[in-house]
Amino acid sequence: MKERPILFSAPMVRAILDGSKTQTRRIVNIDRTVGASQEKLAGVILNQSPHIRPYGVAGDRLWVRETFNADWCETLLFAADGGSAKDAGYSSEPKWKPSIFMPRKLSRIDLEVTAVRVERLQEISEEDAKAEGCKALGLRPFNARWAYRNLWQEINGAGSWDLNPWVWVIEFRRIRP
Repeated sequence: MKERPILFSAPMVRAILDGSKTQTRRIVNIDRTVGASQEKLAGVILNQSPHIRPYGVAGDRLWVRETFNADWCETLLFAADGGSAKDAGYSSEPKWKPSIFMPRKLSRIDLEVTAVRVERLQEISEEDAKAEGCKALGLRPFNARWAYRNLWQEINGAGSWDLNPWVWVIEFRRIRP
């Protein structure tokens, strides 16, 4: 079993904590297969060669990096928890540190990888979009898949959905807290 860090935004951390997020998608790093044609690249990705599996295999663990502040009155704060330091009676807000700088010892969420696969982004199903923590808005075409499309573009930029990149689909279960 290997342990690896993985970054999540505050809304996605909240979705993990409330149990609605059990999947994540990450763009396949094509740099690891430099010189490969699209057909060869697709074959390598679909075969999931061990040297290009950055998120591990079933049974491996991921520890969540999230926006935090560890210097605030000796109390560890997480942006995903909402509220503010002022709500807790402090006179000013903490300086949030980006998730990329969170050390392992401060991580509060551990995930166990249950499955890893590769697919094109637009192949996401309605059920998988729900597992990504997205909810249907009630009226067609505003289903969970549509909500996920909008979330993807919010994170990755306008037009990024239309590029339909290869993505790692990491399924997980929360094991801590």
